[in-house]
Amino acid sequence: MNKKTAWMLSAVAAVVVAGCATGPSVSELNDLARQVAKASFRDEGIVKADKVLNADETNRLCSEADVAGKPLDEATAKRVEEMNLKTIQWPADGKFLGDWKQGEAIAQSGRGLTFTDSASTVNGGNCYNCHQITKEEISFGTIGPSLYNYGKIRGVSNPDSPEAKPIVEYTWGKIWNSKAYNACSNMPRAGHMGILSAEQVRHVVALLLDPKSPVNQ
Repeated sequence: MNKKTAWMLSAVAAVVVAGCATGPSVSELNDLARQVAKASFRDEGIVKADKVLNADETNRLCSEADVAGKPLDEATAKRVEEMNLKTIQWPADGKFLGDWKQGEAIAQSGRGLTFTDSASTVNGGNCYNCHQITKEEISFGTIGPSLYNYGKIRGVSNPDSPEAKPIVEYTWGKIWNSKAYNACSNMPRAGHMGILSAEQVRHVVALLLDPKSPVNQ
């Protein structure tokens, strides 16, 4: 721990102790938290500290709600979702599905955007970190729901059919910007934040919805 960080932590402790009598405001605690973060993070490789320090409005509101221990009020949550819905970039050629095999490779990969990666590293989706997807992969996280049989249980037998269109569009939108559908979702905004390209999103949609994908077997 460097001296600057130690000093900041001492300042936080002082405010907390003082708060027993005076009660520090949320604003004061937020300011201290930002100062501690600024003193603790540094650029390393391709990772830049400003990504952590300069959160957009969506992340700021959700972080403040998390600190307060209560969800966003309904009006704010709706505003955040509407704001994020506007950022979704739909496929210009109207093609939502790509190659499910490439989608599986993307879902398996956790590379990209770390200080050990280079700027030329192709980002993965790291989807298995939070979801079960296929039965073949036995190592998966449970932060998110299981996606096994994702298309099958939603009745998608032909992703190109008019009947499937709402689910296909929702799946694309959810991957592109999850917070358009759940304001404080833990799921990364893969397309919006530049984690995945439109072509990669197309492949992941295929993994989830193509009837030939192992997800739907």
